[in-house]
Amino acid sequence: MAEWDKWDVKKLRILRTLRDRGTVTATAEALLMTPSAVSQQLTNLAKQLGVQLLEAQGRRVRLTDAAHLVLRHAEAVFAELERADAELAGYLRGEAGEVRIGAFSTAVPALVVPAVQALRTRHPALEVRVREAEAAEAYELLSAGDVDLALSLAAHAPTARDPKFTRAPLLADPLDVALPAGHPMAGEPGLRLADLSGEPWIFGGSGPWSEITRAACEAAGFVPEQAHSASGWTAILAMVEAGMGVALVPRMAAAERRSGVAMRVLGTDQPRRHVIAAVRRGAEQGAGVAHVLAALREAAEARSPGG
Repeated sequence: MAEWDKWDVKKLRILRTLRDRGTVTATAEALLMTPSAVSQQLTNLAKQLGVQLLEAQGRRVRLTDAAHLVLRHAEAVFAELERADAELAGYLRGEAGEVRIGAFSTAVPALVVPAVQALRTRHPALEVRVREAEAAEAYELLSAGDVDLALSLAAHAPTARDPKFTRAPLLADPLDVALPAGHPMAGEPGLRLADLSGEPWIFGGSGPWSEITRAACEAAGFVPEQAHSASGWTAILAMVEAGMGVALVPRMAAAERRSGVAMRVLGTDQPRRHVIAAVRRGAEQGAGVAHVLAALREAAEARSPGG
């Protein structure tokens, strides 16, 4: 007969967090534990399972092949527990409950707010809590259990094969170019991104938007000259309006547009950023999360061409 009690879910979660965070110290911080407690729990888990889970690598530790084998099976257990928790919550609360969303800034007014408004009518007992977070940070919050659903960008998400998450594509958000209203190319027919290769550009110094802008320009055949650095759309568009440069702007950020800025849809090389929703694997079967996902898909479809 199998010894089920040696598979300690709490200790397995610590092991998984160590794999994701890389160090005992970072694992302890993420789980609100002391480093010594983390080490003790993992030592106990190794004894329970009868295999070596960690080995020294300089001042750090690395997971053994046995640890990776254990985690491969543990991911299925975590997903099943998420499904069980979601099903139990649905049984106990019916349509009531709470879903916490972590979303990047432009997704909040464009997708989350319309979804919440629709849910108020259809499922008034379902409470949705929103937390603005950078695209990459949303996954950290989801993995830690601080949110139930993350809205992020595909370029900054874990791979689709990551066993911890279930991903749902929502929207291919076109990137338009912002030019000063009096710019010589503001009225140019068939404007292409490559036509702006000699312009001064405005984008963030680091992070998702910097990477997206650079990647889009490089795909069009040039490296953008960064004249100014900013991360918020209010600042970026104010500089464009003042004639300080040009910028790529996601169509979802339409609310920020200014009268002194010409927004132009690019031609054949129009770049896009892909918006996705993600939940911990298994949680998508919960009634509350399923309702929120459906409302987000409807909000995304309404923004898509022909929507």
